[in-house]
Amino acid sequence: MQLYLPIAELSVNVLLMIGIGAAIGFVSGLLGVGGGFLLTPLLIFTGIPTSVAVGTGAAQVVASSSSAAMTYWRRKQVDLKLAGVLVVGGIFGSAAGVALFNVLEASGHLDLFISVAYVVFLGIVGGLMLLESVRTIVRTRRGQPTPLRPIRDRTLLRRLPWQTRFRRSQLNISIIPVVALGFGVGILGALLGVGGGFIVVPALIYLFRVPTGMVIGTSLAQILGTMTATTLLHAVTNHSVDAILALILMVGSVIGAQFGARWAVQLRGETLRALLAVLVLAVATRFLVDLVTPPTERYSIEEVEA
Repeated sequence: MQLYLPIAELSVNVLLMIGIGAAIGFVSGLLGVGGGFLLTPLLIFTGIPTSVAVGTGAAQVVASSSSAAMTYWRRKQVDLKLAGVLVVGGIFGSAAGVALFNVLEASGHLDLFISVAYVVFLGIVGGLMLLESVRTIVRTRRGQPTPLRPIRDRTLLRRLPWQTRFRRSQLNISIIPVVALGFGVGILGALLGVGGGFIVVPALIYLFRVPTGMVIGTSLAQILGTMTATTLLHAVTNHSVDAILALILMVGSVIGAQFGARWAVQLRGETLRALLAVLVLAVATRFLVDLVTPPTERYSIEEVEA
């Protein structure tokens, strides 16, 4: 069943897009990430223009994260205060990211930038996460305890101004690094259409020592707020959000997120992190292959508007 998308200016298979949305929603609920790091590349690989893939991907992330976030909210596994501070930084980061996005698109370097960014950034993050999770799994199977690593910057975090108490997460830290984390994630969300859960989740665990039970729900709440702002900014500034495509993806993602959230309860934390790392590395590898593979047509001719 083919459907024409007015913003993307092409026809897509509806069932295929619903299936992609369901898969992304499942990943979102299972791993506590928005799924944009998978959705945006999948849309690009299926022929959706890069700008539309990023803008529409952000809209779909809002749907998938909202459904999963509600599940964790009902379980009382969301620190709303911590998520709110992250969102404040994320909104400012989204504004900066959209501005840079428009500059890159106007200069004609957007596609190359996104491909290189996915290869470098996801390759580093995925590699580090996979290494850590595999070590943890090995220690667990051997019956060896996994001690918490000391945080070298803990003293610095305590000395920073604006110390704030986050009761739900049992934290007493400065909001400066929290806002900075949200700002960085907001920039990435605007540029790459990713929710940033693959950054927020490890940061909450290893940097701020948020209890494991609060990490995924809080990450999803942050993704919901930040990506809502990103979607609105993309829609208003460059009109790259295809509402029809976003709606189709949302139908599948809302359903998939519920199944993912249920499965998450049955898996150990290190197993979830290993799965996330493998997915991140797979996306980075796919973009790397496209970058190093010679194009089938070395030259193209198109009409340029005067």
